[in-house]
Amino acid sequence: MFLVTGATGNVGRHVVGELLCAGAKVRALTRDPASARLPADVEVARTADMPLDGVTAVFLNPAVFWGGLGDLLPRAAGHGVRRVVMLSSAAALDPDPANELAAHHLEFEGAIEESGLEWTFLRPGEFASNALGWRNAIRAGEPVREPYATGRTTPIHERDIAAVAGRALLTDALVGARPVLSGPEALTNPEKVRAIGAAIGAPASFEEITPEAAREAMLSQPYMREGLVDVLLRLRASSVDAEVEPTGEVERITGRAGRTFADWAADHADDFR
Repeated sequence: MFLVTGATGNVGRHVVGELLCAGAKVRALTRDPASARLPADVEVARTADMPLDGVTAVFLNPAVFWGGLGDLLPRAAGHGVRRVVMLSSAAALDPDPANELAAHHLEFEGAIEESGLEWTFLRPGEFASNALGWRNAIRAGEPVREPYATGRTTPIHERDIAAVAGRALLTDALVGARPVLSGPEALTNPEKVRAIGAAIGAPASFEEITPEAAREAMLSQPYMREGLVDVLLRLRASSVDAEVEPTGEVERITGRAGRTFADWAADHADDFR
């Protein structure tokens, strides 16, 4: 039995699919099982209950445990869980102690390492799904407004993260590994916006704004804190001068090329119409 936390999220839902395709039994955790909309052969349970009986491996999304892991790891070991595959972040590579994202993920990685369980830490960079934050503007025919128009990133499709997670859960190939995952190409935000426009068959435009204006807009969003916003803006600024290259890990691990941002935009075209 595989336990998937955050099972209705962008990545978790596809992890469930990867496991089902392999014929595995899946217990999916979500805050509201009644609205989960998962396949009928998936056992759905409440995150707050965290049932671990019969579970041998866990896909752990740390966003579900922002307040800490509590007694999850000793409970897991006591129930016979053998392996934890954690959705970490490439932010963990940042040595800046002020990086809240890095600190959060490194804290969890360290706790899992010390637990004695087998582990794999998936470290994706920018999620292609971050672009869903632009959907209201694109639907309204307004420009997407972001700073640092020339900065490049390598956005990764959530299905590719899930495919690597499936290998880590179902095989021993990634035990003790920290693969840094990326998409197959480096793109600017204006290039991403144009790809979305092509996918929906309608114009989509980009307008560069100042970092100060971006900071104000980000702080107006729920759950955004000053420290986190400052880290995100610093990372965006650093992407302007950095030589950004795809890591190639998705292809190495799964045996096929990673999905492009254009693929992602086509998959999510209805979100922007």
